[in-house]
Amino acid sequence: CCVCGRRGAAVDCCKPRCERSFHLPCALRGLCLTQYFGDCRAFCSRHRPRQAVDRDPEPQTHCLLCLETVGRRKSYRTMVCPACQHAWFHRSCIQAHALHAGSSAFTCMLCRDKEVFQAEMLRMGIYIPRRPPSWETLEAFEGLMETHGRCDAAQCLCPEGRGHAEEEGPWQLLVCRSCAAEGTHRSCSSLTDSTESWECQGC
Repeated sequence: CCVCGRRGAAVDCCKPRCERSFHLPCALRGLCLTQYFGDCRAFCSRHRPRQAVDRDPEPQTHCLLCLETVGRRKSYRTMVCPACQHAWFHRSCIQAHALHAGSSAFTCMLCRDKEVFQAEMLRMGIYIPRRPPSWETLEAFEGLMETHGRCDAAQCLCPEGRGHAEEEGPWQLLVCRSCAAEGTHRSCSSLTDSTESWECQGC
C-alpha cells in the first residue's frame, strides 16, 4: 500500500503505467480517490482528478455545512461547487451531506444546482446513494403516525392503568378532537357510551 506500506493493497491506480496501490480504508488518509460510478475507477494521490476552478477561497471562507473555515486553496479536502464557484465545503462534510440527501435531494447548498454539481462531486470521489433523502423516509415520520395512547384525566379510575385502552365500554380511550394531544377513558371523565367525541380542558 502506497499509504500505510503494508501488504494486501487491492485497489490499483487506473493511470496507465502507475504501479501504486492502496487499501480502500487508506484512501482518505493518503489523499487517494475512488469514483463510485461507471467503472468505479481509483486514483492514487499523484494522478487523482483535480477541480478545474480558477479561484481559491477568500480568507476566512467557511464551510457551508460545518461553518468552520476551509483551507486557503482548493485541495483534496477543500472543495467548491463548480456551478456557482462560491459554495465551499470540506470533503468530509459534503460526503456526509450526500449520504443523507441521496441522489434526489443532493444539490449545491448555495445556488441549488443539481446536474453539474452532482456530476462534479461524483468525479471527485463523493458517493451519492440512489435514494430519497433520509428525512423523507417512512422511519423519519413514524413517530408522527402514532396516536395519543394514555388517559390524562386528573384521576384515572382504570384498574389496569392510564395506558390501558379497550375497543368499547368504560375503558375506551377517547382522544381530544381538537388537539389530539390528550386522552381520557370514558369513565374517568364521566362520558356515556353515546358520546362520540371529547375535548380536553385546555381546548
